[in-house]
Amino acid sequence: MWGFNVTEQSFPYDNRPVSPLTNYTFDEWWFHGHLDFPPHTSDVLQLPVNQSITTEIACDKGATSFFASNPGGDIRDGDNVCPGSPIAEFHTTGFDDLKGCALAIAYKSNVSEVTPEDFTVFSVNQTCVWTRFTDFQIPERMPACPDGLCTCAWFWIHSPDSGGEQNYMTGFQCNITGATSDVPLAKPQVPRRCGADPDNGKQLASLSNCTYGAKQPFYWLQAENNTMFEGSHAPPFYNDLYNFIDGGSGMFTISPRRLDVNRIF
Repeated sequence: MWGFNVTEQSFPYDNRPVSPLTNYTFDEWWFHGHLDFPPHTSDVLQLPVNQSITTEIACDKGATSFFASNPGGDIRDGDNVCPGSPIAEFHTTGFDDLKGCALAIAYKSNVSEVTPEDFTVFSVNQTCVWTRFTDFQIPERMPACPDGLCTCAWFWIHSPDSGGEQNYMTGFQCNITGATSDVPLAKPQVPRRCGADPDNGKQLASLSNCTYGAKQPFYWLQAENNTMFEGSHAPPFYNDLYNFIDGGSGMFTISPRRLDVNRIF
């Protein structure tokens, strides 16, 4: 991942991958401002189609299998994402207050050519970030990456019930393996809020307002280049509120107007 070895001293401010992104300029929030801290060329996460991968998500690198390169050493505690901290540290009041996170892919191997519009969300875990070991399903019909290399990123926006509103983006090198399809992904569209939203006075879903098929990640709450303009009291989430299905996101979604199948392909 970009920024893997960034410490609290690498920037004039704490810009570690675990630090949130709020009201930043584009250069500061895009890839977390870590484009000058790239991964080794051979460090590529393999994404096998029609299978799941297990990632590690934590409040501190020392809570993961990569603790050896953490200045604070090994603080692992099983599946705990934030050892020694209350659940408010990862911005939730409990399991029922989780809002999901997502993986997105850009079919470009040169990160300098990647734009926000290039990313397509392909997998969602709606119970993120409850556990350190978090699984993501890789859709069956993902096409192969050009020259065996794509650019991916992890995105998360948390519940507004705990902590100030914040945004997260972590980029990493990836590759689709076992691909049997050569059909490119559809052009991703900006997601629209369409699910039931009782916290904001919307008791029923408005399925006709959903964005179906390929969707972009949320670019929200920054000083520049936002595509989502919800206020901090009603952030966008990677769940049913924006028609992000748990699992291989967008694989099959039923249109409310006709019984056909829309895909991300």
